[in-house]
Amino acid sequence: MPLSEHEQRLLAEMEKQLHEDPHFTDSLRQAESAGRYSTRNIAVGLLIAVVGLALVLVGVSLNHLAVIGIVVGVVGFLLMSAGVYVALAKRPGTPGSAESPAPQNARKSSYMERLEQQWEDRHRGDAR
Repeated sequence: MPLSEHEQRLLAEMEKQLHEDPHFTDSLRQAESAGRYSTRNIAVGLLIAVVGLALVLVGVSLNHLAVIGIVVGVVGFLLMSAGVYVALAKRPGTPGSAESPAPQNARKSSYMERLEQQWEDRHRGDAR
């Protein structure tokens, strides 16, 4: 179903307002980077996991020295786990991380208030 002329003008005006709103563009940038992993964290985590895997293999090969082999194997496993944790850590400063600032409760623009009022008026008119 195509949009009417009025709806097209309203949509164009909304798009123009959104492009001019700095808070909106900042929130889009944060949302865009929220789901991404840090390449540096992946590389470091992978390196730690490979070292941990090597230690597990050394621990298994030291089966004639039972206590030392077990300790080396456990340390290797812990290193592998830490490597996976580091590799899957999100970028610092993204939403959900400790460094991200709390979202500011910005005052609504008069444009958005008008749109909300029109929406409510339209629905009140339909309910009568």
